Amino acid sequence: MGFQARILTVLPDMFPGVLAQSVPGRALNQGLWHMQVVDIREFSRDKHRSVDDTPSGGGPGMVLRPDVVADALDSLRPPRRRVYVGPRGKRFDQAMARQWAEEDGVDILCGRFEGVDERVLEARGFEEVSLGDFVLFGGEVAAQAMLEAVVRLLPGVLGAAGSLEEESFADGLLEHPQYTRPAIWEGREIPDILGSGHHGRIATWRKERSLRLTKERRPDLWKSYVARQAAGSEGEEK
Repeated sequence: MGFQARILTVLPDMFPGVLAQSVPGRALNQGLWHMQVVDIREFSRDKHRSVDDTPSGGGPGMVLRPDVVADALDSLRPPRRRVYVGPRGKRFDQAMARQWAEEDGVDILCGRFEGVDERVLEARGFEEVSLGDFVLFGGEVAAQAMLEAVVRLLPGVLGAAGSLEEESFADGLLEHPQYTRPAIWEGREIPDILGSGHHGRIATWRKERSLRLTKERRPDLWKSYVARQAAGSEGEEK
């Protein structure tokens, strides 16, 4: 059946959202991946379709009820990786996107209001994942961003497999600069090496720029890259 994303949300009309556009949208229409949107309100236990209640211990906002969320999740079979999108979770990255893409699918719970009752996260084995160190109104936009990163890694979605090998984070580095026509724009020229036709030199130039950008802009990635290179050298010596 291929990769299936199952989304649990109180705002089902937000999906597929941007995922219906461009490459991910075409892939969705072609059946290269699938999406199921579950409206949590359909599992409400009262006539008002309420899904939340006030925080225990006091405080502002509302919290999604564990019984309602559990019923919505338990309606999905078979069980898959369960992700709760929230700001306190492990930060989403390219490595995580690759891991998800290699699986059958993922069940994503989109938080709203002040969040979700902790008990259902523990009882149903959710892993918490964050898009970054900032707070949104809910998890829907973050879930779409994560899924776009995953979908583009699925077989058949991108025609040029080589583009995946050269892009940012593919080898733990930021991608090298890109250029296209016109050759001169506002007095700025495309680097001569890119028009040389010498593929070996072009590859070397791109790698050098990738290294430089990573070192300047992402010290955290640079530190990890240097550590991996050192570990690899030690392994070769042995």
